Amino acid sequence: MIKKAKDLAIHDKDTGSSEVQIALLTEKIDVLSKHVKEYKKDKHSSVGLLKAVNKRKKLLDYLKKNKLESYKNVISKLNIRK
Repeated sequence: MIKKAKDLAIHDKDTGSSEVQIALLTEKIDVLSKHVKEYKKDKHSSVGLLKAVNKRKKLLDYLKKNKLESYKNVISKLNIRK
């Protein structure tokens, strides 16, 4: 697991909480966006990037609605939104 996901984890083996999922998706989005910039004709990867962005957005909306403090913590640690 990446360091940012470990920081947001509730316990040692936490892989399913919204916070950890958002951290893992953020890492995936970073990798895929670099790939799509380099290989512009790779449409399958760009579809995967869109799916990951949409899933992260849904998880962030869930956190914002139900756990506002956790949402603010995730946003600040992952440096997602300004």
